[in-house]
Amino acid sequence: MSTWRNIAGSLLMLLCLGSMVVQASWRTEVPDARVIGQGELSLFGFRIYSARLLGPAAQFDPEKPYALELTYHRAISRDDLVEVSLEQITRQTGINASPEQLRQWQSEMYKAFVDVDSGQQITGVFLPGQGCRFYVGERLQHAIADPLFARAFFAIWLGTDTSEPELREQLLGIR
Repeated sequence: MSTWRNIAGSLLMLLCLGSMVVQASWRTEVPDARVIGQGELSLFGFRIYSARLLGPAAQFDPEKPYALELTYHRAISRDDLVEVSLEQITRQTGINASPEQLRQWQSEMYKAFVDVDSGQQITGVFLPGQGCRFYVGERLQHAIADPLFARAFFAIWLGTDTSEPELREQLLGIR
């Protein structure tokens, strides 16, 4: 009888732990997240993704944790996501990353990203002084403990020399 109780107790504990993992999401990283701004990226008339910037306050504060949620409108390979991200990081002024550092960042992004389908979300969470985390849907895909990478990556959208200044303004709630 005690063997069955031990098995039942173990199963109950596993179910409880499993439900805690399922409930974990990027929202625990940005408590009380609210939309700061949102916009859409289109190229040659094709919708690529919708973006939402979320933070703990209505006004953007780069010194507080925030989330950038991208909802894709078309299938894009992980290879393309990593390649475009690296291109955007290296075109920014003020990002002085060595070739070795860029290779490391490329490796980290391969762990953080997946091939996406239309309707799929990837959410990046910026954690000041720590780095960032990437969630596919609600599941943590990969954490990168590199504050310089985190600043460089999120500057793709939020930096003053972004290639998409209109989207930046929309995300920051400026327009």
